[in-house]
Amino acid sequence: MKYDFLVETYETERVKVLSVWSEFKEEDLAVRPQQSDLRGRSVHEHMVHQCVSEDLWFRNMLNIEVGGPPLPEKETRTGFMKRYAEQSGKRLALLQQKDEQWWEEPTKFFDVQRSRAWVIHPSLDAYFPSSRTANGHASYVRSRSA
Repeated sequence: MKYDFLVETYETERVKVLSVWSEFKEEDLAVRPQQSDLRGRSVHEHMVHQCVSEDLWFRNMLNIEVGGPPLPEKETRTGFMKRYAEQSGKRLALLQQKDEQWWEEPTKFFDVQRSRAWVIHPSLDAYFPSSRTANGHASYVRSRSA
């Protein structure tokens, strides 16, 4: 199928998120790049943002609902990793089942209509690079706290 590259890209991005998160210890969650600069997200805040915003993007833009809350009951490192792995794994499985017609059907992208392929393509190019930036930032925090 001509949209397999989008599914494969999502699959690798979710693995990257989990890989970076696995580098942290529980005590790292409150760490910011510079403790005096509250604009820089803590590791915990990155994890919350990733879980919530990805859930919203898939539900609102792609009409993919995987059920359950996006955040873990206990917001621990392991809790975030398990919840994100579960939720993103369900999203991946649903994406793998979609045919070309589904990808080409229109959906609402903020205030305009676009195909689902168009919507997810910028999300992989724009949303996940910001995730990579966030995870790069998180990796930086991890190296400084080590």
